[in-house]
Amino acid sequence: MMNYTRRDIAKLALAALPASRLLAKPNSKFGGVQIGINAPYSFHGMPADADSVLQDLLQLNLSAVELRSQPVEQFFGAPVIPASGRNATAEQRAAQNSAAEALRKWRLAAPMSKFKEFRKKYGDAGVLIEILKFDGVDAMSDDVADYAFNLAKTLGAHAISCEIPVSKTKWFGQFAAKHKMMVGYHGHTNITSPEAFGRPESWETAMSFSKYNGINLDIGHFVSGNSKSPVEFLKKYADRITHIHLKDRKTNNGPNTVWGEGDTPIVEVLQLMKKEKYPFQGTIEFEYKVPEGSDQMKEMARCVEFCRQALA
Repeated sequence: MMNYTRRDIAKLALAALPASRLLAKPNSKFGGVQIGINAPYSFHGMPADADSVLQDLLQLNLSAVELRSQPVEQFFGAPVIPASGRNATAEQRAAQNSAAEALRKWRLAAPMSKFKEFRKKYGDAGVLIEILKFDGVDAMSDDVADYAFNLAKTLGAHAISCEIPVSKTKWFGQFAAKHKMMVGYHGHTNITSPEAFGRPESWETAMSFSKYNGINLDIGHFVSGNSKSPVEFLKKYADRITHIHLKDRKTNNGPNTVWGEGDTPIVEVLQLMKKEKYPFQGTIEFEYKVPEGSDQMKEMARCVEFCRQALA
């Protein structure tokens, strides 16, 4: 097999198929490695409803996804929690709290049979919902935590992903054990706070609480925050990784870059996944600034092609 450098594949990815090509049945399993995307997060500024997300996945030839809960729930009429910034007024905070309570009640009343329709919708199109991501997990009541795992199982996911303080993983890990479903805790670059997922020790603490507490390893953030390769950490805890996030960043809290221009060993990680036959998904998380003269869909198509070439 030919070994490609990051820059070699960056050049090859420029020849990716046009993003406008729509495939009836997508296939993004390359060299035995399932490639997906974090959606609708990666589709910044684009429509985030379930149908639009599915259309974009098909256009990108992606047959798997880490899907956020919002498109699923809102497809069936769930209340939307309005965004409120740091300087929100009392009225805005009250509206957000009211919407959050309405969503809680909606979730507890929602029949799981309804969500089988959603799984079939995506499945019939050829897209697997492998991971379901929830926001605001640390504020969930126990009954909503149960709902989250039931929803993930109904959609066919093998894991939940979330971002919560390390100390809350003891509580959430109990629900993971109850439902026998892994949770992948997502990390960023904060390596100083004991409550942040950034240092390897943060995940080790969470994993000590439950055998179902796992790792959503963002290799770009890991490189940027720890200023070292994530490969040894990945090898050591491969059995606890639910999926990895693929992006390219510079070390020392450096910026996101076009793939192949940063310090993240994307190619090495993907080839390791292929060699070791790791079962977890390689999940594109699109965050770099779109270069002048390009567009977002074209850049995401380049990321998909980057993965395909790396796994050729």
